[in-house]
Amino acid sequence: MSQFITYTKHSNYATIILNRADKFNSFIQEMALALLTALDDYEQDPTMRALYLTGTGKAFCAGQDLGEVIDPNGPPISDIVSQHYNPMIMRIRNIEKPIVCGVNGVAAGAGANIALACDVVIAAESATFIQAFSKIGLIPDSGGTYTLPRIIGMGKASALMLLGDKITATEAEKMGMIYQVVPTENLETVGLTLTQKLANMPTVAIGLTKRALNASANNTLEQQLKLEDQLQTLSAQSLDYNEGVNAFVEKRAPKFTGK
Repeated sequence: MSQFITYTKHSNYATIILNRADKFNSFIQEMALALLTALDDYEQDPTMRALYLTGTGKAFCAGQDLGEVIDPNGPPISDIVSQHYNPMIMRIRNIEKPIVCGVNGVAAGAGANIALACDVVIAAESATFIQAFSKIGLIPDSGGTYTLPRIIGMGKASALMLLGDKITATEAEKMGMIYQVVPTENLETVGLTLTQKLANMPTVAIGLTKRALNASANNTLEQQLKLEDQLQTLSAQSLDYNEGVNAFVEKRAPKFTGK
């Protein structure tokens, strides 16, 4: 893997920790490719039913390490976007299992947009978010121009991207950018509790819900209703559906297996 990514499997969930704290967890090629490898493993391992993504140190992720960008021996910026960040976002959105992000500190540039691509985003009170691209003459990447307007609306997203304002976790929660703000010292506990909860829920239905949400951004109402019909039929074929119904009828807690 890489010294910059810590990927750990637990009973039925996994954790990925960005581990380049001295550089605010900014990405270089080795780190980016290691994250992609870890995401692929999570997707392909049927025993892993939820994932928690966070960082070490004072930052969640400061985006791209600009030292690599200006290095004449480093990858060109076009390759960095097309081979690193675009695949990251596509994997996060297309893996039909839940991904929880715990933003432990600064989330800037691509780091902010990677966090916002996750399914459930919580943040420490001390965390901040910044669309830092305009400050160095770039446009937002990593799906930011797609994701952020759909989360908080075009007006807010446009202002944050053009002005490059830094906002607190509390402000991000108020505008609907993230799910929850938690005390900094409780971030890991809350994040892992949510991850474990999702790992014990009906994984097939959660994955199909994620598929429906992905499609909803571009579908008409009629198209979305048809898709819901198709995916509801698929979810009803799962073992977890049978378990959920039986548990409801028998007035007991369900024991989902993710199948």
